[in-house]
Amino acid sequence: MKELLPLFGIVTVLNTPFKDDGSIDIESLEKHVDYAIEAGVSGILYPAMDSEVNYLTEYEKIEGIKAVMATNQNKVKVIGGCYGKQRADRLKMAEKLIDLGVDGILINLPYNNMESFISELKEIDKINPSFLMVQDWDDRGYGIPLDVIENAFNEIESFRVLKIEVVGSCLKYTDVINRTKGLLNVSGGWAVMHLIEALDRGVHCFIPTALHEIYVKIYELYRTGNRESAKDLFYRLLPVINFSNQSLDISIIFFKRATNI
Repeated sequence: MKELLPLFGIVTVLNTPFKDDGSIDIESLEKHVDYAIEAGVSGILYPAMDSEVNYLTEYEKIEGIKAVMATNQNKVKVIGGCYGKQRADRLKMAEKLIDLGVDGILINLPYNNMESFISELKEIDKINPSFLMVQDWDDRGYGIPLDVIENAFNEIESFRVLKIEVVGSCLKYTDVINRTKGLLNVSGGWAVMHLIEALDRGVHCFIPTALHEIYVKIYELYRTGNRESAKDLFYRLLPVINFSNQSLDISIIFFKRATNI
């Protein structure tokens, strides 16, 4: 039987810094890694949607991950983002991420039906990733059906984390935790504006962008029994989140300015 993957706390998504010519700024990315680790994050996810992954070339994705890994030096877990338009592209990227030695892989794939969805996850599972984090992203609906999540968790050994970012995320946190008997690690990303409720519902880790120190402090306060203090600090932060989360584009621009990258 699977055990709960011990991935807790704040796992940050890094924005990608670019040079004036549009190429990735590796030196600034390395500084961002150092800053996040010093702030107390438990993990780093790169590249992902907030990293503007669709604007990165394959070479830039790999060089970015290499820079993150080299700067991190095994201090925190590094999860490599696996994105691609076609199934073959995603498999190829997953293979490269495994070769680079990432601690886990975030897989973002379209959901069309249970058969094709689980089939692709099984294909990636065969190349032996340490663990798979499946991105459940749907800004207009409830995302991947619960039956599919439950079946995939039962059938695919490496599927250990679900990153939920859907309409009604808080309800889905509870639904997924109940369906998988608390053994599937459930994380929250875009729905971080419901952070305190998510903690109340038993969500294991959170994957926001930037503001590392504040998120780490909120999480630590809550986990040490200081829920009211955590809530007070979160409410002070909430106007910022409400502004930044108007859209993904606004979030990226805002947090790049906030972190000066």
